[in-house]
Amino acid sequence: MKITKAIIPVAGWGTRMLPITKAIEKCMLPVGNRPVVDYIVQDVIKAGITDIYFVVGEQSSQIQAYYGKNSLLESYLIEHGKEDKLPLVAPVDGVNFYYITQPSNGKYGTAVPVGLCAEYIDEDESVLVLMGDDFFYDGGQTNEISRLIEESNDGEAAMLAHNIAKESVVEYGVLNIDDNGNYIGIIEKPAIEDAPSTLVNTSKYLMTKSMIDVAGAVEVNSRHGEYQITDVINNFVELGGVMRIVEARSEYMDCGNIQGWLHANNQTGLRFSESSTTFRET
Repeated sequence: MKITKAIIPVAGWGTRMLPITKAIEKCMLPVGNRPVVDYIVQDVIKAGITDIYFVVGEQSSQIQAYYGKNSLLESYLIEHGKEDKLPLVAPVDGVNFYYITQPSNGKYGTAVPVGLCAEYIDEDESVLVLMGDDFFYDGGQTNEISRLIEESNDGEAAMLAHNIAKESVVEYGVLNIDDNGNYIGIIEKPAIEDAPSTLVNTSKYLMTKSMIDVAGAVEVNSRHGEYQITDVINNFVELGGVMRIVEARSEYMDCGNIQGWLHANNQTGLRFSESSTTFRET
């Protein structure tokens, strides 16, 4: 299955990370010397993605600057004999970046940014949907996004899942899965004895065009007061669609909270090599 497009919602204010997110967009918080969103971007590029749709807030400018061309910086590096650093700041070759603005006073919820991209997805096309503040990491040995695509069949949807300790299920949305490894439903923060599994949703999806269209028209969830992507998934499955569950092999890095972000910085242990554009473990 040839997948060439990815949607990455990054429009949130990052209130759990205040006060730093008053000045720095949540997806641009550093892990090592790269923003957290770049770990996602590099993974999807390695998986064959050529068109990336960032859904940004009205105040967004930093992510555009990071993936855009900076002629002044390039000139400075050349003038000061630092041409070896030019590859570090050059725009990504062969990849198109698009920026879709999500209004701050409009609908709220995880389905909203996905629905805003519906017009850019062709009929019978599937697309990756990945939230912009978390990623999987194992030192570069495994590309979970490639696995998500490879383990799915044409016309199916798929979801990356993270296996957690049983005592932690009370804090997550826990997946209910059939004997074939397909999605049945999700149970929010169940009691330990009621949890159908120890696999939880990580908001990393492969979705069909029909799901993207539904995301733009899904009804508000009466319980949560938000437009939720899980309602889109439930609708797809209820109508006979298959959502395959792919269990991740790498460590899940949740940078949407202070503890998770600090953990990601500690665990990745990245040091940049001055002589190349390759990151290495220390």
